[in-house]
Amino acid sequence: MTDPQTRAVHPPVTTPVGSRPLGVPIYQGHLFGFDAADDLAAAFQGPDEAFFYARMGNPTVRSLERALTELEGGAGTLATASGMGAVNAVLMGLLRSGDHVIAQTALYGGTYALLQDLADRWGIEVTFVSGDDPAEVRDALRPTTRLLYLETVANPTTHVTDLPAFTGAVRGTQVLTVVDNTFVPLLCKPIAHGADIVVHSTTKYLAGHGDVIGGAAVFADSAVHRRVWEHAIELGATADPFAAWLTVRGLATMPMRVARQSASALDIARRLAAHPSVTRVHYPGLDDHPQHALAQRLLPDGAGGVLAFELTGGREAGRAFSEAVELVALGPSLGAVASLVMHPASTSHRQMDAASLTAAGIAEGTVRLSIGLEHPDDLWQDITQALQKATEPRAGGSA
Repeated sequence: MTDPQTRAVHPPVTTPVGSRPLGVPIYQGHLFGFDAADDLAAAFQGPDEAFFYARMGNPTVRSLERALTELEGGAGTLATASGMGAVNAVLMGLLRSGDHVIAQTALYGGTYALLQDLADRWGIEVTFVSGDDPAEVRDALRPTTRLLYLETVANPTTHVTDLPAFTGAVRGTQVLTVVDNTFVPLLCKPIAHGADIVVHSTTKYLAGHGDVIGGAAVFADSAVHRRVWEHAIELGATADPFAAWLTVRGLATMPMRVARQSASALDIARRLAAHPSVTRVHYPGLDDHPQHALAQRLLPDGAGGVLAFELTGGREAGRAFSEAVELVALGPSLGAVASLVMHPASTSHRQMDAASLTAAGIAEGTVRLSIGLEHPDDLWQDITQALQKATEPRAGGSA
């Protein structure tokens, strides 16, 4: 090989000899070569075979998957390009026309919309339950029931699901339990409470810095993992290596971040509960939260960094508050180092009509706060000035 044109196409590939990387390398290249045709053929057989094409598997992505498998106590993980990529891979990989799903009413808006879409286009039947009584699940079971879909802490109402009781309601059946644990990673491990699949938007706390889009599904059973992986690679939901690397980087500080954010969220929730302009605060760490006792058992190390509250002025006040904050940013997502605010009825849950919002426990004026790593006193100063602006009397009427 002497011609410069050929040399430019085939630069030397350096493999470490005599040492090893102490951090996870970024394998951005998407192709891997083989010396034997049989070895390449074998690589097509499953998620744990040799790497050959990045849509099927990548060393950097695999490092993230192995880390999440260990953190959740699972048998395998599928990392995806977004949280909804993980939800889609699981639902579309496990369901077919005529199947039945039981889901709690208080769900992330994107998940709710996907279930509605599957019902409309595929004939998937969905029964929604309150998430308060596992007897509702037992009553809803049918021969065609395939999945029970839950959230550990619901978005944005912070409703806490009794995972041991609900997974117990379908134990011994063919029904698989899927739990979205995005709000409380590390604080709760659903597989230990009987879940079959744990879904995360790694965009949030796992990556943690507001610079990544990603998702993951962790499986308690390797056969279910293989089944969903086969669909996911055809769906094209594969995680990007650089995003996976950023998420691995974020995992290192996640325990400290989550602990600090949980402590600050409890502090802010208590202050909001005492404010005259606030009619209700939703946070599992508060004594008056409907599932506080359950949260103490299920989330003994903290109730997470997300809370919601309702203002006396309803939708108008909620939107006004969201625009009046200065330190807290008005924007989507949660779980990052910087605090964020959002008005769910007009954003994340815009797909839901008034009746569906009410059924999910979301008021027109509900405001969601994702608490970051700022000092609680600085956050409270910003929140109080925004509360004043949002609820002060306006010309021509009152707030």
